[in-house]
Amino acid sequence: MKLHFQVDLLAITPDSEKLIEEAGRTCYLSFGKITKDSEKKFIKMLIKSGHHSVLEHAYATFRIKGGSRAFTHQLVRHRLCAFSQQSQRYVSEKEFSFITPPSIQKKPEALKLFNETMETLKKSYQKLQELGIKNEDARFVLPNAVKSEIVISANLREWRYILQLRCAPDAQWEIRGICNEILKILKKKAPTVFEDLDMAPDPI
Repeated sequence: MKLHFQVDLLAITPDSEKLIEEAGRTCYLSFGKITKDSEKKFIKMLIKSGHHSVLEHAYATFRIKGGSRAFTHQLVRHRLCAFSQQSQRYVSEKEFSFITPPSIQKKPEALKLFNETMETLKKSYQKLQELGIKNEDARFVLPNAVKSEIVISANLREWRYILQLRCAPDAQWEIRGICNEILKILKKKAPTVFEDLDMAPDPI
């Protein structure tokens, strides 16, 4: 399936895995065991033993463009995060773009109905604006399919939790696709922390 979204890593704690080791070894006062690559074995031990709180010392921030409001409604349920999202109160949606689910794309009759509905809602939104209705009230006619933009920051423990849930085979297709992209990036930036997490294949 062609990706309709863009995932960008804005920031990650520098030397995040070494920081996790430095913090974790405080518990044991075992700083003398730190070597060039000792964080790998140490982090694996932390994860295996369930001592995941140490992972909270490192953070990662992502910007996600082009996901639907249906996607962001799911994402913001993860409360141990910081979110900043495109506002439908301050940003006009008079020419909004939208996401069409693959299941609808596959059926011509459903696709025709969907596109007609999107066009009707867009015209209704524009008409409300022409009637002097503010964006904050005109937005009540907008669909979950509207594209949005969001920035999310979370510590690496929370990212593990999010990705374990949202990269699973039974996760909704859009959030799974986006989280798969996030996991690909984190596997490169903090490989030991995320090496045991898998990405479900896209069934669409």
